[in-house]
Amino acid sequence: MPSGAPVALAARAWPAVPTAPLVLVPVGSCEQHGPHLPLTTDTTIAVAVAEGAAEHLRQHQHLRQHGAAVPVLVAPPVIYTASGEHQGFPGTMSIGTQALRLLLVELVRSMRDWSGPIVFVNAHGGNLRGLAEAVSQLRHEGHDVAWLASGAGRDSASRGSAGHDDAGHDDAGRDAATDSHAGFTETSLMLHLAPEQVRMRRAQPGNTAPLAELMPAIAAGGVAAVAPSGVLGDPTAASARAGEELLRAIIENVSALIDHGEPDQHGRLRPRLTAERQP
Repeated sequence: MPSGAPVALAARAWPAVPTAPLVLVPVGSCEQHGPHLPLTTDTTIAVAVAEGAAEHLRQHQHLRQHGAAVPVLVAPPVIYTASGEHQGFPGTMSIGTQALRLLLVELVRSMRDWSGPIVFVNAHGGNLRGLAEAVSQLRHEGHDVAWLASGAGRDSASRGSAGHDDAGHDDAGRDAATDSHAGFTETSLMLHLAPEQVRMRRAQPGNTAPLAELMPAIAAGGVAAVAPSGVLGDPTAASARAGEELLRAIIENVSALIDHGEPDQHGRLRPRLTAERQP
């Protein structure tokens, strides 16, 4: 891919699609994000992370095959996903885990006629089960596909060990226990990415209890059962500057995972163990 070329797949005519590109597919949601953030927050973040990682990888030419740089493109996002935990809030649109799994499976089967490796860049915690099941099946079928969590999609329901490390940190290394949804992190990112869509005058602290304490009630009654505003965390101190720093760190981390991570048993990219750390 020549220097300065756009990474957006959707903007290209078919003859301009390079041979066997690495394709990053952002996976977001359309769901409530409190009274101050837009419904497409997760999708906006997923696209920004995928585009940033694609540009980072292209500029640094880390990915190579047969001595040449591997082209990297970003597909249009998957926006309708698994957001059942946010039912009860107007505007939420969810297709559920099983429909999401089927969508991802068929999407990859179609893309693999022309693409190289495919990586799903997820920014919504409710998608983790669907992603893990779909990618596991696809890898069993022989497809070169993986997924990763962006470090920003920290939605509470359906979260669990698949979304965090053993210490409760996300892929960017931050403690996610009390900032799960529409809190400081997501609000800061949106103030950086799309400030015109953020209504900070309406921002208010939500439920800031540790996520583990909230999960039984969320599993039984959704986010509305523990946070009438839809917020899990406190967005009031969010800033665009913090969002810029967070996004930079996420992009660097995601780029490193794509460049030299290795998929676990569910197809999720993890840091590759060094020889010294391997058993």
